[in-house]
Amino acid sequence: MITREQKQALVQEAILAQEHAYAPYSNYQVGAALRTKSGKIFRGANVENAVYPLTICAERAAVVNAVSAGEQDLEVIAVVTRDGGSPCGSCRQVLAEFGGEILVLIADSSGKIHHEQSINQLLPHFFNANNLKISG
Repeated sequence: MITREQKQALVQEAILAQEHAYAPYSNYQVGAALRTKSGKIFRGANVENAVYPLTICAERAAVVNAVSAGEQDLEVIAVVTRDGGSPCGSCRQVLAEFGGEILVLIADSSGKIHHEQSINQLLPHFFNANNLKISG
């Protein structure tokens, strides 16, 4: 269980990550801070590309940072945009890969948390490894 103070601290980490966003095309900076069950924090910022589909979202950057450090037990992620925008479908699916119970804090650049929902709530009936099993 994560306390209110821990949630706010995680949002502040996401705000710090947002400051490093590379968004010259949309000017929509996103920061994310991911806390693992071991208590470690991993940040991510969006990195845009002139070829838009190659853009890397902040949430996925944070997940990659955690996994690259050997952490796969994800607990909560704070996502910060200027207006409290929600994670895209791709980011929801990537987070779902690590468990539907992951809590997502959606906040704005001032630190106000607008929504707190699990991945199961944000992406019900998500595609997972069970869908890949072949019967027979």
